[in-house]
Amino acid sequence: MEILELIKNRYSVRKYKPDPVEDDKLEAVLEAARFAPTAVNKQPFQLIVIETEGKEDDLRRIYPADWFSQGPLVICACAQPLDGWTRRDGKNYTEVDTTIAMDHLILTAASLGLGTCWVAAFDAQAAREVLHIPEDVVPLVFTPLGYPADELGPKKRKKLEGIVRYEAW
Repeated sequence: MEILELIKNRYSVRKYKPDPVEDDKLEAVLEAARFAPTAVNKQPFQLIVIETEGKEDDLRRIYPADWFSQGPLVICACAQPLDGWTRRDGKNYTEVDTTIAMDHLILTAASLGLGTCWVAAFDAQAAREVLHIPEDVVPLVFTPLGYPADELGPKKRKKLEGIVRYEAW
């Protein structure tokens, strides 16, 4: 599948089959995150892979939607600001780097027939407690990972003219 077609067809899955994710597919999505570009190649992130079976109550503390723990796996991308690159004006790029890694993971998952859903509206304190995340690490984004049990619905996106400027603002 061409990359643009893959990007257009990827969607936020909110219903998962209980089927396990094969080890080679899990490794492929994790490798995609590992090869994501990061500022000065610092790779200031960690990925936590969580098997959902038996952990549904803990995962509901993090994000209460039933579909969040319906698939076999959930992945948390954690930013490590102390390990990231900081621009001269003080802008730390750790969250950008972590986001790129998660995007690579999500697109690779879609290319393998797996579903994901970007989850940012979670309880960060619950995530810290459940996953034992240190204070200097930021739980940034979660995604379930599994086989979709739903289908792509209509996508709403702005037209290019609404998001692109040429030469200057």
